[in-house]
Amino acid sequence: MTDDVTPTSNSLSAILATLGWSCEHLARKLNGYSAACSLAERVHIKTPYKWINGSQPAAPWPSLIAALLTEELGRPIAPAELGWRGDPTLLVPAHADLALPWTAAGSLRAVRTIAQAGPMDRRVFLLLMGTAATAPAHDWLIARAVDDLNHPDGSPLPVEIVEDVDEITSRLRRMDDRLGGGSLLALVGEQLRYVTGLIENRRYGDSVGRRLHGSAAELLRLGGWLAFDSGRHALAQRHWIAALHAAHAAGDQALGANVLGFMSCQAKDLGQVRQAITLAETARAGYPGASPRVTAILSLRAAEAYANDHAASACRKAIDAAFTALSDPPGAGGNPDWCYWLDEAHAHGQAGYCFVRLGDWDNARKHLRAAIRLQGPGTTREDALRQVLLATTYVCQDQPDLDGAISQATKAVDALDGEVDSPRCVGHVSRLVEYLGPYRRRPPVRDFIERARPLLTAVA
Repeated sequence: MTDDVTPTSNSLSAILATLGWSCEHLARKLNGYSAACSLAERVHIKTPYKWINGSQPAAPWPSLIAALLTEELGRPIAPAELGWRGDPTLLVPAHADLALPWTAAGSLRAVRTIAQAGPMDRRVFLLLMGTAATAPAHDWLIARAVDDLNHPDGSPLPVEIVEDVDEITSRLRRMDDRLGGGSLLALVGEQLRYVTGLIENRRYGDSVGRRLHGSAAELLRLGGWLAFDSGRHALAQRHWIAALHAAHAAGDQALGANVLGFMSCQAKDLGQVRQAITLAETARAGYPGASPRVTAILSLRAAEAYANDHAASACRKAIDAAFTALSDPPGAGGNPDWCYWLDEAHAHGQAGYCFVRLGDWDNARKHLRAAIRLQGPGTTREDALRQVLLATTYVCQDQPDLDGAISQATKAVDALDGEVDSPRCVGHVSRLVEYLGPYRRRPPVRDFIERARPLLTAVA
């Protein structure tokens, strides 16, 4: 419901003209922004015309529009400036309550903030963009080490319990490989609350304390990934900022760098390419390189960021560094359990993605085919992603191979419509459908688009 108000000026019109946006473009940006902030509300593509003509948007749109325009213009915009009353929606940045000292106490508060979040929290968390998105990385890089994590109070914590925690966390990671999306987020949250209780209430020495904070960091990293994969970007950022604090307290530079790698992945998906590069290179700078596999992961994150910046030379150098590191033997400490997923097949898959972004279809196909061949048949999120990316190369090459594209794309849709839950991968299918638009009158293309429509509609 909207109420007509007397507009003070056509300030929204003026701002849209400054940005070069149409009303339809504003609606699309708002819907994406609302989804990223984990809100269910969506606006019709024509509704902004009513706002231009003097109607008062219903909550939460005045606050969301003001926040979006603030980010785009780089200066504060309030609803009143647009001629609107405020609304009761409480908007706060994603780092709210997480600007904490890089100490044992700060780590615990960060972990507790995420673990104890519940449905009674009516705040809407706004996505961090620009320098706000990279500030936690700089703080992590320069923070002083935490000296002691022993906890002298409470009943003794047997080390076997800590080992059980690590085993459960490992199983949750592997469940995500098969299922994807946000369906596991509640389960990860329950495990995080359990670990938080151990940190707060049991007695243990420094080495066990570091393991507990490391377990919390990895659960937060995984929770952030699940939120990101399901399009809840602000929630993902909150998880990852807390994860950085916990990883720092644990003294685990590899884990902290890995968190930054995921933050880089999110930034490039959101079009924040310079921020993606900054996050990826901060991760590389902050990791001493003890594990070749971790080094390879971080190099591939950098390659993805450079690919989205169309920096072909830097991208290829990062890909070469990743494959070189992957061929090196593990150091004395071995590889962390969480980096199990990176093998030659996954490295080829990520390299294939990079070459797709660079428009190098031949190299993209070479790497994606190698990934599919090495991995073998399956129905994981990565299988679906590789197939839709391979289909994209067939459509976008100089002489499109529509049969090859439809064959691969159908396999991806079959996986995503069955066992795999990943709105992020469905987004790649949506882009492929756009590429197929000029050929939609051809029966195989028309049939595929109809096959994909229920999946795209459900995610939208």
